[in-house]
Amino acid sequence: MNEAYKVTIGLEVHAELKTQTKMFCNSKNDPDEKRPNVNVCPVCMGYPGTLPVANMEAIKHVIRVGTAINGTIADYTEFDRKNYFYPDIPKGYQITQYKYPFVTGGELAGVKITRIHLEEDTARSSHDTGDFSLVDFNRAGIPLMELVTEPVIHSAEQASMFAKELQLLLQTLRVGEANMEKGEMRVEANISVSKTDTFGTKCEVKNLNSFRAVERAIAFEVARHIKLLEEGSKVVQETRGWDEVKEVTFSQRVKEDSHDYRYFPEPDLPKIVISEVPELNPNTLKQSLPELPWEKRERLTKLGLKPDDVEVFVRNRNWGDYFEAVSKTLENEPKKVLLAVNYITSDLAGLIKKDETSSFDSLVISDKVPVSTMAGIAEIIVEGLISSAGAKKILSHTYTNVVKTDPRVLASELDLVQKSDEGELTSIVQSIIDANPNVVAEYKSGKVSVVQFLVGQGMKATKGSGNPAVLKSLFEKILG
Repeated sequence: MNEAYKVTIGLEVHAELKTQTKMFCNSKNDPDEKRPNVNVCPVCMGYPGTLPVANMEAIKHVIRVGTAINGTIADYTEFDRKNYFYPDIPKGYQITQYKYPFVTGGELAGVKITRIHLEEDTARSSHDTGDFSLVDFNRAGIPLMELVTEPVIHSAEQASMFAKELQLLLQTLRVGEANMEKGEMRVEANISVSKTDTFGTKCEVKNLNSFRAVERAIAFEVARHIKLLEEGSKVVQETRGWDEVKEVTFSQRVKEDSHDYRYFPEPDLPKIVISEVPELNPNTLKQSLPELPWEKRERLTKLGLKPDDVEVFVRNRNWGDYFEAVSKTLENEPKKVLLAVNYITSDLAGLIKKDETSSFDSLVISDKVPVSTMAGIAEIIVEGLISSAGAKKILSHTYTNVVKTDPRVLASELDLVQKSDEGELTSIVQSIIDANPNVVAEYKSGKVSVVQFLVGQGMKATKGSGNPAVLKSLFEKILG
């Protein structure tokens, strides 16, 4: 990127909310429904004479998101009509919010938030059917949260990181799955480039449905703007799409302004005064929040986990829940917990990676390696009952054979109990010293690091059952 130019990016993120029914009617909210046009009713199809009723659960979800990011929750709020005509808008308008959103302000991942409001989703159009298009109204009317950031993002990487953190927050709060592949979360980026602190002409790239697309589309658009400006041309304010195959943006239409949508208050829905609705009380909803991602990061970091391991447990609910259960079983003792973390993220992850029948996301980890087994392995390593090599064998045996035997019992059955008796090991140590005169000479000449080779020979001689600490101590004692 040309360093002479300042890149400014603002994001608009739409996320479908997880509720039983749609935003303004009783039709089922089911993102996994494959049959077209089955979750519909006269209200979400825009039939004349129907009246919408706001979904209280969706409103709670938005307020919980707002409190999590320390936003200001509005006391007075209302819905509006956004008027435009398109086949996926059955009423000829969308019920949304304009002047009075539920949330203003707040911050997430270092990015300041402008607002969060609630609206209904559009239907889904299919254009790959030849000379005509098809519309599936199952999605029409699903509760949709829209979050708008301030124009304070300055790179494609930062934009992608913010989107990932928002997805994680929505999943943590259980207000939405935010699966981008299913279209449950869509990102729109407003991008401008300028040599001064004054914003350049803004272009919007719509419907970016993966983090990769967010980064690539923004990077392409920044390069396109700079090229135009370097050539002495002007950037045209417009809405653009993203071609995933060609990895280029393309013009869709001249950008509309808010007055083009003829917003006005929705006459069929009552105004909402939050303080008059007990179940929407922001303080009560704030108390219902689980541990938030940044809070969990801080806690695990203080426990001594490495940054990469922290991210595994924060970002993947499946692995995070498993780790927390193991940690609780170990009564959160740091030494034991950190040992367990190493076997979870290294050895157990390696077993799953090699297993063609399982995946990181879908596997119920405790079905393969019970929490008690993983905790038990950490316990007996700390006690000195088994070695690290023995722990790996127990873990592999448990995973492969799906057994639930106590690790202490397995250590005995598999002949992995570590030999720590000095009397029993002394003869083995002496025989290794006798068999390696050259190494012994190196040690006595000052190259003390070769003791590790001798310890390795001791482990080999005991078939991995010798206590390496005891072996090392004996070698050093005998060799003086």
